[in-house]
Amino acid sequence: MIKRFFALAICLTALTSLRAEVVLPRILGHNMVLQREEPVPIWGTASAGEKVQVKFGAQLKTTQADASGKWKVVLDPMKASGKAEELLISASNNIVLKNILVGDVWLCSGQSNMEYTMRKNSKVAKPYSGRNPVDELDYANNDSIRIFLVNRKELIKPDPAHQGWSAARDSALRSFSAAAYFFAKELSGKLGVPVGMISSAVPGSRIEPWIPAALLKNGEGDPGKFYTPMIEPLQPFAIKGFLWYQGESNCFLNERASYTEKMTLLINSWRSAWGKSELPFYYVQLAPFYYSRSDGKVKLDSLSLPEFREAQEQVLQVSHTGMIVTTDLASDINDIHPPFKWEIGRRLALLALSRTYKANITGHGPVFKKLRIKGAAAELTFDFKGAGLYSKDGQPLRCFSIADKSGRFVPGQASIRRGKVIVSAPSVKKPLSVRFAWSEADQPNLFNREGLPAAPFRTDRPAGLKNNEFLYTTN
Repeated sequence: MIKRFFALAICLTALTSLRAEVVLPRILGHNMVLQREEPVPIWGTASAGEKVQVKFGAQLKTTQADASGKWKVVLDPMKASGKAEELLISASNNIVLKNILVGDVWLCSGQSNMEYTMRKNSKVAKPYSGRNPVDELDYANNDSIRIFLVNRKELIKPDPAHQGWSAARDSALRSFSAAAYFFAKELSGKLGVPVGMISSAVPGSRIEPWIPAALLKNGEGDPGKFYTPMIEPLQPFAIKGFLWYQGESNCFLNERASYTEKMTLLINSWRSAWGKSELPFYYVQLAPFYYSRSDGKVKLDSLSLPEFREAQEQVLQVSHTGMIVTTDLASDINDIHPPFKWEIGRRLALLALSRTYKANITGHGPVFKKLRIKGAAAELTFDFKGAGLYSKDGQPLRCFSIADKSGRFVPGQASIRRGKVIVSAPSVKKPLSVRFAWSEADQPNLFNREGLPAAPFRTDRPAGLKNNEFLYTTN
């Protein structure tokens, strides 16, 4: 009798083990933010054919796992809500995800400057006395900002405790992207809705590993290496848009048009993966740095950075993109990691607010529009999107150069007159071309009244490249 009892127990255990419990992807967990005003997928695995119910608020969705055990339901669009709710998934087992908000979710990616943590931010020199962004870890306590840090080795694995999301404070925030956090802080303050930030970045990474391998046939740069474990498992989590801070590693390779092509491919592939062709994609143009002093295999010069920036700028041809300028944000141009991540995040937020959210906010600084030669001077017209042009430090405008038909550029004397910039040089009697911020070390002082820097440009842009006015007005 006892032997038969144990035999029956063993059989029941075996049968139970054959019935898989509902398992959720790691991105679905306690404390997360669900995307407002969009259909919200909730998905996972279970036993083949198993009935699964998902309840959130007044919504109850039912589905059945397919033959491979996969299931998905889609919650109806919801309004933003800072009221904590529970998400209940019921099948052979029950999962209750707690403290869920509804707001906007942004996915941030790139290399070390996007990965740059709030812990590092707390160690930089304070820009001024009193309360300032360097001390943000001491003040951060906004429960409506939630953060999820992607771990390359763990994202693909489910977490039985569902603990990936956290409120933006304490130890979780110390390890999180500073640029992403300050973006969320600005957005949350202006919009008054919960904001969720997903950071998936790898220091030193080129752009190729972030692109699906099938789209880059030559195999150079390890295509798909980070996309597969760090981006693909996030799909189809509903998001508002993307932030991108990368390029240094490709600049070291002296790339130009190839980078524009790869970044365009990345944007389109990510949008395609989420099934939304118009997801906003906002990115950071590289800051001043002595790339020419690097000892890598590829020889660089002082023009490598501005020409790479030009390649970054050309990506603005892709719809629903935006780029912030950072020529003023390098306290030490021997350091490839500018410390002013609070301003990086703020400027990215200004782009999002002005374009995605249609707020009456200036999203970028002055953009070169037209060159007119008037005698021995060049007159430059700008689209300055705000209260006007000015010298940020009150000094004469710097970082302009001018050339005649010889093509030899010399430093130009520049000033603002009646809303335009006039450039000349004693040695240039018949000017033909003007360049601005066209050297890796240039830190110009031409801004708009909203405190945003003018974008670098050259009027002698090679044939085939779109001009600034087109790039900034098509978005």
